[in-house]
Amino acid sequence: MALSQLSNGIGVLCGNDSEIERIIGSRKKETEALLERFLKEIELFNSAYSLVGTNDPEEIVIRHILDSLAPLGIISGLLNEETAQIADAGSGAGFPGIPLAIAMPQHKFALIERMGRRAGFLYNTCAILAEGGITNISIEENEFEKTERDHFSLVTFRAFKGMDAKLLKALLNACKNTGVIAAYKGRLETIKKEMLPLEKKGVKWEAIPYNVPFLEEERHLLVIRK
Repeated sequence: MALSQLSNGIGVLCGNDSEIERIIGSRKKETEALLERFLKEIELFNSAYSLVGTNDPEEIVIRHILDSLAPLGIISGLLNEETAQIADAGSGAGFPGIPLAIAMPQHKFALIERMGRRAGFLYNTCAILAEGGITNISIEENEFEKTERDHFSLVTFRAFKGMDAKLLKALLNACKNTGVIAAYKGRLETIKKEMLPLEKKGVKWEAIPYNVPFLEEERHLLVIRK
């Protein structure tokens, strides 16, 4: 059931967003196969490593894999380079970095994770995905605050922590001069409350809504430009 839900979800995303269709439409079967391998690794190691908060494969597909891919068209539009350097801050189980890297193999992704067990999972998973042709992912076992400065075209994160001045500074430091932060968030009302202290300091932001197949919840991509 979970695999058919994954296939149907990708079909919905392609059908509802012409940019997503452009990006993965011709590679749909290949993309699905790689995401299935990723899902199997999560199912295998989740109990031991506490990768995600559920053992239900359908919930993993909807709340993690499809949620990671749902704003793909928006993220693609934020990139103005044929080969961009993208960071996934606090990558954890590889969300959203691994699904995005599978969908956009022309870009290079750095998954930054400070916890050794989860970094180990990422190393193992990326080695398996490399057998399927996905070689655009690197792993950095480190605190995000210590990552390379002025390097990334886009920094994304999901289920990491609330935005505050300290985190924003670290994210912006990692971005190039034209870099962008793209944070996966929920309700607009919550985002407004979270961003109000930073807004008072002159930080400009926008929250772009996106829809996740089979998920009846409000989702937004919080975008902040350097």
